[in-house]
Amino acid sequence: MTRSAVSSSSPLVSTLLALTLLLIWDAAGLDVALASWAGTPMGFPWREHWFLVKVMHEGARSLSWVLVIALFISIRWPVWILRRLSAGERAQLAATTLASVMVVSLIKYTSTTSCPWDLQAFGGAAHYVSHWAWGVRDGGGGNCFPAGHASAGFAYLGGYFVFRRSSPGVARVWLACAAAAGLALGLSQQFRGAHYMSHTLWTAWVCWVTAFAIDALVWQASSLRQRRLTSTVT
Repeated sequence: MTRSAVSSSSPLVSTLLALTLLLIWDAAGLDVALASWAGTPMGFPWREHWFLVKVMHEGARSLSWVLVIALFISIRWPVWILRRLSAGERAQLAATTLASVMVVSLIKYTSTTSCPWDLQAFGGAAHYVSHWAWGVRDGGGGNCFPAGHASAGFAYLGGYFVFRRSSPGVARVWLACAAAAGLALGLSQQFRGAHYMSHTLWTAWVCWVTAFAIDALVWQASSLRQRRLTSTVT
């Protein structure tokens, strides 16, 4: 097995396993049941809670964009553990983070799925329609799938790929921190009634796949350049 195949096999298995679990979650229909833990027929009591709104929503979103800008600046002026990466790897990390946010936003923009707080069961006007029912309107505002806010944390999953070959320990810690941040942001929005759990989980998967795809393209391009250099020398 080639080094490239070994490098890609583990993330591929994780990607397919996560996809299988997500499909099982969707098939089980647990979203509304979980939303009912935080919601009532009168709405979501935590929807306007200052901590969830000011800190976990507005504050976290602003901080995430500051970090994205910092990643791009670090391509030229790296700090801390980013110094372990080459300029190309730092560029990959910054680009992957931004791309993950953009992919989630694009899917969200085209989605007809409404938020839990729009449902009739929670005081709204919409009726529940699975996000798999593409093109079927639910009577609400739509544009709620997947969880855009959770991408402010999950977008950084790409750091795992840029660190895993040179610093596996850093890669695992980075992965855990990004996953924890995305899950925390997703849960805060679920308490507010802004998203279902599946929205958060799909955001994580989309960000992971985006990072995996970019890493595979970069790795293949690097391997191709190396083969060309080798053939030129010989």
